[in-house]
Amino acid sequence: MILVTGATGFVGRALLDDLAARGLAFRAVSRRPLDGFLDVGEFTAATNWREALAGIDTVIHLAARTHVMHETESDPLAAYRALNVEATVNLAEQAVLAGVRRFVFLSSIKVNGEETPPGRPFTEDMPPAPEDAYGQTKLEAEAALFALGRRSGMEITVIRPPLVYGPGVGANFERLMRLALKGWPLPFGRTRNARSLIYVGNLTDLLCRAATQENAANAVFLAADDEAPSTGALVTRIARAAGKPAPKLLPVPLFAMRLAAGLIGRGALARRLFGSLVVDAGKAKRVLGWAPPFSLDEGLRRTVEVRSHM
Repeated sequence: MILVTGATGFVGRALLDDLAARGLAFRAVSRRPLDGFLDVGEFTAATNWREALAGIDTVIHLAARTHVMHETESDPLAAYRALNVEATVNLAEQAVLAGVRRFVFLSSIKVNGEETPPGRPFTEDMPPAPEDAYGQTKLEAEAALFALGRRSGMEITVIRPPLVYGPGVGANFERLMRLALKGWPLPFGRTRNARSLIYVGNLTDLLCRAATQENAANAVFLAADDEAPSTGALVTRIARAAGKPAPKLLPVPLFAMRLAAGLIGRGALARRLFGSLVVDAGKAKRVLGWAPPFSLDEGLRRTVEVRSHM
């Protein structure tokens, strides 16, 4: 049986659907009482996982403090570390005691860094270079898990995805969809960047393989869709997926947009919109025989289809 944490979240709910469709037995946990979920309370370094781990062979750990655009914590690193590292290690240590065979950890491409130069996509063998507290604590959790695995014999598998999109997505991708579907002219005519992303159904397919295939043990895998579109190409394809005319892309110079964004304190957003971040998922394809079951256009179609009915 598979234990899934973070099961009420965007990726978690999609994963539960995927596991059910495959006929794989699972137990989903939550922080509060919900029908169909085991309530374990808040995820902390002191959470008691004994009941949740009874009879469990594999853990897929999705629960995390994710990247926050507008931070309000006085000590963000401590807040990230409490859940992403300390609570994760607590769960993993109890998993060892419960006889769990494999621990699958959903990490982030932010462990590798924030930007890739032309022709040099991120790969698993590159030195980690996180630039924020989220990426740093994901890296710390990876290191702690692999160390625990070496001491205990529990198998560790790490998946690092880029931005995940799909039905019900929020945050930056949802805002970009709103822009693409309004039909307003957008200043992306000169963008020549490339941004990897991954449809949630492609990610859950890989997570299922990571949980069940023997050769996934004790390894890190990067994950991404097969295409890495520019920001301009992405908004065009979002509009077309919704059956709407593509927005006009204005040829605004990139330096002007980066400068303007910096002046209003949105430099990090400009970096994501105009910089490149390309992920090489070749290792997962070679080792696990993985191929993203959904194309970019199919993933976008499913995403905007659900949004239009909300």
